[in-house]
Amino acid sequence: MARPSAVEVQEALRAIADPADAIHLRRFFKTGPGEYGEGDVFIGVRVPATRGVAKRFAALPLDEIDRLLDSTVHEDRFAGLVILNARFAAVSKPRTFDDAARATVVELYLAAVRRGRVNNWDLVDVSAENIVGPWLLDKPRELLFQLAQVDSVWERRVALLSSFAFIKAGDASTTFALCAGLLDDRRDLIQKALGWMLREVGKRIDRSLLISFLDQHAAVMGRTALSYATEHLEPAVRARYRAH
Repeated sequence: MARPSAVEVQEALRAIADPADAIHLRRFFKTGPGEYGEGDVFIGVRVPATRGVAKRFAALPLDEIDRLLDSTVHEDRFAGLVILNARFAAVSKPRTFDDAARATVVELYLAAVRRGRVNNWDLVDVSAENIVGPWLLDKPRELLFQLAQVDSVWERRVALLSSFAFIKAGDASTTFALCAGLLDDRRDLIQKALGWMLREVGKRIDRSLLISFLDQHAAVMGRTALSYATEHLEPAVRARYRAH
């Protein structure tokens, strides 16, 4: 069987691209001058269709995935990340567990993050909690604090979203530490991620933990983060915190 390539994935995506959807996606992902996705290129493939293409190329070699991640086209990068997620999941299963292979996937992913290829909120959100988060479940987590110290909205969002895997495992400690360190970052995509992760702690682990964090930090939190964090609290409690 021939070795699948990034070019084949790109051809499959272009075969189903819709120019009208490309216009919508460029607006939705803020690609205009001065916006967070400035200059990003969309060809017009929606997420379910992109996932369908990625599923067909699950055996794509890592070097070809890396080529997709270096594409100027957003949908190419999204497909590459979906395939990378599947690769990490495959080598994380009990029967096929391979920690060296897992490390290789993580290294490839982090290299792409650091060279600016995981550079929109959907790209971060589809990948960080599925690759970095599970990798660090049983490991030291200094990496996330290093990412959070970089003045990059994407690296900071990767740090926050990676902690979602810990929340799902019942551990809020890393999320709280990251959020406390990023309270002063008023960029919208950090505010939303920060509030979202706090909200998930309250939903999935313990509401009292969220309340304790809010009691300590609500007075200095940004409005957007506070709104997201309190979204599922009782109206009176939500109003009290949002009055800060």
